[in-house]
Amino acid sequence: MASQDHSRTITAAEPAEPPPVGALLAFAAMLPIAAGAIYLWLGGEAQAFLSVNLTLLWGAAILAFLAGVRRGVSFRQPGGPTLSQLVAMLWLFGLGFAAIVETVWAYTLTATALEIVGFLSLAVLDPIAARNGEAPLFFASLRPIQMAIPIAALVALGAYVWQSPLFG
Repeated sequence: MASQDHSRTITAAEPAEPPPVGALLAFAAMLPIAAGAIYLWLGGEAQAFLSVNLTLLWGAAILAFLAGVRRGVSFRQPGGPTLSQLVAMLWLFGLGFAAIVETVWAYTLTATALEIVGFLSLAVLDPIAARNGEAPLFFASLRPIQMAIPIAALVALGAYVWQSPLFG
């Protein structure tokens, strides 16, 4: 057991709604995924390969970042991280890393599917974690709405890749 000099007690009030700057940054991080998918359908084919790859790499980076968010939250968990926090962190990081590998290897549909699964996981699991005290309370209201953006965008990106002769 740690002595009083080696521990501290933290009391914090947690809002049910995200702080305004936090919400702004949360949605801003999703915009490159949406912009990449929109560009594919409205832009020219000349940049389609670059747009797909940058969009998928950004999405994978966001999944890896959010894995780090889950790990960071677990550091403040009374009694240490829970098994579900560690599994969620590894799951998200693994999906993000696998999506990077699949993008680099030009398996764009596989990378797209991995990212959709990752963002769907966040939309479902983060509200549960918030209710269980394993994530900030505002994740319960933020994540489903926030994750709808990359999910819809990645479905549109996947449809483009599926029908495009550039990626066949």
